[in-house]
Amino acid sequence: MTDNVLEVQDLTKRYGDLLAVNGVSFSVSRGEIFGILGPNGAGKTTTLEMIETLRPADSGTVTLNGIDTRTKPQDVKRIIGVQLQSSSFFDKLSLTELLLLFGEMYGRTIDPLALLDEVELRDKAKSHVANLSGGQKQRFSIAAALVNDPVIIFLDEPTTGLDPQSRRHLWGVIKRIQSEGKTIVLTTHYMEEAEELCDRVAIMDNGKVIANASPEQLVQQLLAKGFRKERVERLANLEDVFLDLTGHSLREE
Repeated sequence: MTDNVLEVQDLTKRYGDLLAVNGVSFSVSRGEIFGILGPNGAGKTTTLEMIETLRPADSGTVTLNGIDTRTKPQDVKRIIGVQLQSSSFFDKLSLTELLLLFGEMYGRTIDPLALLDEVELRDKAKSHVANLSGGQKQRFSIAAALVNDPVIIFLDEPTTGLDPQSRRHLWGVIKRIQSEGKTIVLTTHYMEEAEELCDRVAIMDNGKVIANASPEQLVQQLLAKGFRKERVERLANLEDVFLDLTGHSLREE
């Protein structure tokens, strides 16, 4: 088994005249948090969907934990966890019942309270998803993605729409999951989030990977080119003021 849990080689996807993904290649090491960044339309979502076997590739290969995703897509689905930006769950079931149901779908006997502990939702075990706050819903979707004890977890813009307290709290959850040996691939539009969480990032534009390194290395490469900001960054920003005034604790019902 190699140190890379995910290897993507020359992945390509075309929609008519649009080359949405154009020869994308990258690898993800075991136990790291790998970010995929890029503007809207860069090809991030299509790339992830091909990796997750939700969409067929026109060409190229994806190897996940030693499995060729083209020839054994069902094997891949059994070892990945996917948290979507917008998830739908059965309205009439509690969080505990939902997790037990998902466990049965994988043929696994699970401890739902342990999964809820993982995302700090044990006190909501009997609640329904509709009654959760935005941050709680995102955390529960991560718990659902952990049901099958996946080798790798895909998070699609996990903190979109969350307030600063909820966003930073979710960062802590993600870091803890990584510390327990999980590999995480995430997309985000928040550059501060990528710097805080990601060991490495791939930046995509026009269907191609145009940079791939740690956030610190990318910043140093930019500075080496002579880049200087027109305005020196302040020692604090408005989010720092907001958190200082309102506190870091979660405001959840």
